[in-house]
Amino acid sequence: MTGAQLIALGHAAMARSHSLILLGGGLGLLSIAAGLISRRIGAPVLLVFLAIGMLAGDDHVFGIPFDDFGSAYLIGSAALAVILVEGGLKTPVSMLRLAFWPAAVLATIGVGVTAGILGATVSLIDGVPVAAALLAGAAAAPTDAAAVAVLLRRAGAALPERLFALLAVESGLNDPMSVFLTFLLIHLIAEPGSIGVGGAVLLFLEEMVGGAALGVAGGWALAQSLKRLPIEAPLAPVLVLTGGLAVFGLAQLIGTSGFLATYLGAVIIGTTQHRAHEDVEHFFEGMAWLAQIVLFLMLGLLVTPEDLPPYLPGAVIGAAVLILLARPVAVLICLLPFRFNLRETAFASWVGLRGAVPIYLSIIPGLADPHRDQRLFASIFILVIASLVVQGWTVAPAARLLGFGRQG
Repeated sequence: MTGAQLIALGHAAMARSHSLILLGGGLGLLSIAAGLISRRIGAPVLLVFLAIGMLAGDDHVFGIPFDDFGSAYLIGSAALAVILVEGGLKTPVSMLRLAFWPAAVLATIGVGVTAGILGATVSLIDGVPVAAALLAGAAAAPTDAAAVAVLLRRAGAALPERLFALLAVESGLNDPMSVFLTFLLIHLIAEPGSIGVGGAVLLFLEEMVGGAALGVAGGWALAQSLKRLPIEAPLAPVLVLTGGLAVFGLAQLIGTSGFLATYLGAVIIGTTQHRAHEDVEHFFEGMAWLAQIVLFLMLGLLVTPEDLPPYLPGAVIGAAVLILLARPVAVLICLLPFRFNLRETAFASWVGLRGAVPIYLSIIPGLADPHRDQRLFASIFILVIASLVVQGWTVAPAARLLGFGRQG
């Protein structure tokens, strides 16, 4: 190969890199602009990010080919860890005291009830094997912390303090239960009878207790580092970011819940007073938005819109069951002992928006099966869009209808 040919190859590689940088920056700017427009028309901003990702995919506007579920899982895990850190930093201890137990019950038992009702319905209507239907229910069960927080702020509803705390804490706590159920069902589908009731309980305790312990320990260590080490203010957010990612990765590697560990660790950091408190908080507000943009754009890129229509009828029925039956029943059962009134229970039922986590969980079965069935991923994707459209567009009207008018 001649020197001129080698130089041409080098220039081509550089041009590809520069094109990817341009595309990434351009998509980010487009997402921000579209988000500002969506705010004016009341559209859920996360839905806009998904739509841009779909339009940017292969054979569409930007022609970006992306179907690597392994890379999607890596990017999704890192983005969700950042979003959970930001959510934990914004969760004061007073909010946990006010609503921890009802939120914890809703984030565990409620997720199980939601998954069970949706899974049973899917199996009955579509004839899907019970385990596979329950897998779809487990993936669809968690609410989205980012979507709930954004829409509650935009709705400006005058919610009772306890109800607001419940919704914020529940959306931060319910991912671990869905992850646990998803992995449990994948094991049972791959090796029927491999895990009994006792094994499932032990696995649950390992996930939750281990994740909580690691989160508390990691959060305390990072908080003490912020207080005692002579760190310059610009480095403090970097310490929290890298520490949060390390806690997430370690928890996942040793078989505990990285989602729970990351969230609780961030709660401890957020409640610790240190010199760079405001710097850390402001940094993560921006980082969480960046993580959401990257995450939803990537999930949109994974989808080929032309492949979705065959799955529309079943997914729409599943979304209707989730929104109108499974979530309301789960919320009613879980909140009844805590004396929430009917209006509060109804609003908590309606604000159970789905977002990135269900799509992220639907990727996991595909990591082990290169010839994966597209049905789970496509159905969950459609269900999330339906939730964002139906519930996301009606949070403010629902608040007014239930007597939680706008804040003065």
